[in-house]
Amino acid sequence: MNKIFLGNSEEEMEFMPIIPLNEEADGIEDDKIPNELALLPLRNTVLFPGVVLPITVGRDKSIKAVNDAYKSDKLIGVIAQKDSTVEDPTINDLSDVGTVARIVKLIKMPDGGTTIIIQGRKRFRISSITGDDPYFKAKLNLLHDELPEDTDTEFDLYIASIKELAGEIIQLSPNLPSEASIILKNIENPAFLVHFVSSNLNSELRDKQQLLEINNLHTRAELLLKLLQTELQLAELKNKITNKTKADLDKQQREYFLQQQLKSIREELGGDSNDREVKELQRKAELKKWPAAAMELFKKGAEKLERMHPSTPDYSVVYNHLDLMLDLPWEDYTADSYDLKKAKKILDNDHYGMDKIKERILEYLAVLKLKGDMKSPILCFVGPPGIGKTSLGRSIANAIGRKYVRLSLGGLHDESEIRGHRKTYIGAMPGRVLQSIRKVKSANPVMILDEIDKVGNDGRGDPSSALLEVLDPEQNSSFYDNYLELEYDLSKVLFIATANNINAIHPALRDRLEIIDLSGYSIEEKVEIAKRHLLPKQKEAHGLKDLKLKFSNALLDKTIQYYTRESGVRELDRVFASLMRSLAKDVALEEEVPEVMTEAHIERILGKPRYSNEIYTLGNPAGVAVGLAWTYVGGDILFIETSLSEGKGELKLTGNLGNVMKESAATALSYLQAHAEEYNIDPKLFMHKAVHVHVPEGAVPKDGPSAGITMFTAIASAFTGKRVKPYLAMTGEITLRGQVLPVGGIKEKILAAKRAGIKEVILCWQNEKDIRDINPDYIKGMKFHYVREMSEVASLALLKKK
Repeated sequence: MNKIFLGNSEEEMEFMPIIPLNEEADGIEDDKIPNELALLPLRNTVLFPGVVLPITVGRDKSIKAVNDAYKSDKLIGVIAQKDSTVEDPTINDLSDVGTVARIVKLIKMPDGGTTIIIQGRKRFRISSITGDDPYFKAKLNLLHDELPEDTDTEFDLYIASIKELAGEIIQLSPNLPSEASIILKNIENPAFLVHFVSSNLNSELRDKQQLLEINNLHTRAELLLKLLQTELQLAELKNKITNKTKADLDKQQREYFLQQQLKSIREELGGDSNDREVKELQRKAELKKWPAAAMELFKKGAEKLERMHPSTPDYSVVYNHLDLMLDLPWEDYTADSYDLKKAKKILDNDHYGMDKIKERILEYLAVLKLKGDMKSPILCFVGPPGIGKTSLGRSIANAIGRKYVRLSLGGLHDESEIRGHRKTYIGAMPGRVLQSIRKVKSANPVMILDEIDKVGNDGRGDPSSALLEVLDPEQNSSFYDNYLELEYDLSKVLFIATANNINAIHPALRDRLEIIDLSGYSIEEKVEIAKRHLLPKQKEAHGLKDLKLKFSNALLDKTIQYYTRESGVRELDRVFASLMRSLAKDVALEEEVPEVMTEAHIERILGKPRYSNEIYTLGNPAGVAVGLAWTYVGGDILFIETSLSEGKGELKLTGNLGNVMKESAATALSYLQAHAEEYNIDPKLFMHKAVHVHVPEGAVPKDGPSAGITMFTAIASAFTGKRVKPYLAMTGEITLRGQVLPVGGIKEKILAAKRAGIKEVILCWQNEKDIRDINPDYIKGMKFHYVREMSEVASLALLKKK
């Protein structure tokens, strides 16, 4: 008699005998099974035909039913409960389909319980309940399996796969006996194989009941195969987790023994390296100058470190925190230089022009010299790219004898980059402000906060808000870093922020900054910068330091006008780099190199001029006016073109204009329509003409109030037929009442007009003060008209008809 595993789950493993694999071995035929039998509800399992199961009977009703059946024909109807938690089931709690079972053996247990061994015979469906006292009785309809045809090859493949998968599950389950796989292979009856595997399936009760209720053996085998595949995956995963856990435990035990051996070796060599590390930290702390709060926090951390083993994860966290505290320059200051003449000389040598900024730095040094100490102001240099905002910070550091550090804020979008991460996070670090101070080893450096207008904002916090505490002179003496977990004094740091567009800075942050505007360079300034800085730098960078090479001021002037169009000198620097590369090639090839550069040499190397001022100075037809605009790269020239066509008074605007410029065009047209008679325009024209206003270079977005009077002039020129005076540009905002209002960015606009060859400029009378701030030498030959109303603009700008 074979012995195989028979149980309801992996927790109920037993070896039970099974009758030889023949359903008719006990001689019971279908017609000898009564049509009415007592019912035995099972809570946790489903009995299949041909399968032998041990059952412990505990309920009084069940014991009575078993005893009566054993005394008579030993047949009983076994049926599964729908809910295994129900202690006293009713008819509604029982499934409809069950199995007729033969009680093979009844055993009285010493504890008073009863254990029976039953073998499933035939499936049945309850026809009707005939009684429930003292136990359930029911009339049964026997169910017969629908066997597949002999030619059903798919069914044969199912049976082979079931055997294979069941064998794999047995191999992956260490608690199952190895004999089970041998017996599994010896089962030849496909129906019994399906029943046997289904009975031992470690699946939900409802899945087993579903298998029992299926009449078609082909369909039953297909569902069993799917359930086996799921069980195999679970067995593989469980086996993988078990092996991994075992490997982790083995690794920990191995590391423990190695640590013990390493500890013994270290003791033989003169002590534990952990103790030496802690003592070294404590020795450094005794020599450190820092506040009492920092000293107390360090002592607590050192004591905690002494109690920790180096292999624990928190050891490195505590050690790195203490190391940061020791590296930070708590009260280490560099001595400021109060020699104002020397500072002025350094600033003048490093940067040409920028008199306003240099004056502001000298004022700061003067106050510092007289008072001895002051809270550092938060300066913010605002201006177009390439004018030297960042390099000016380095010059300031050299002038006052402080260390210099640059912190780039462009694209920063995580608040933790400023305030630091909490130590509980993996990979936590202090904020970049403290990292920079740690790097320069000084508590009063010059710190450049570069591109502060390009700070980002997303779900990880708002860095601009985190900068509020850093850049507030009243608060930054107690700046709190999340990683340091202590206040740090930033009041002695000279912060210098740089930005291209002041409007992009957070309003609350902008309120804490002392804004210093840096305008673009005039051509005269660029010539001096080229001679003093750019040319010597590029000659040295290209190995031409000893080459005798001369550029006349006139040649530099033309190079700047014809090959660059910018407020700063970055593009000009690249132009000189191109020149030097070409000359370096000539020197390397031992070809003749000119000592004095000419226009011909420049054109041969750089090509034909990229820019021309002719477009701004040529006479334009009626409806075209030249305006001055401000961009983040400095001043620029723009055309406003207007044309009239047959229509019904509609206004069409093109050229990628923003809302403000669209409103300016509508305001200008409304004003002109209201005052048509003053400008000798037939009012009926506005009802029969369509106005199209276009600003060229439509790919570039444009917005702002500066084009107000230019829009008005272009539209008035189109309606009156009068051309706009050549060599004339204008800028100013307009109102519906006809007033001209001031605008910003005047210096950049005027320098752009100068570069373009403009000779006359119309401005609001309130912008006259901005013109006075410009060096008269830079605007020599230009004429300025200051107006209050749009009627003055028309009389100045529009030429009389010939």
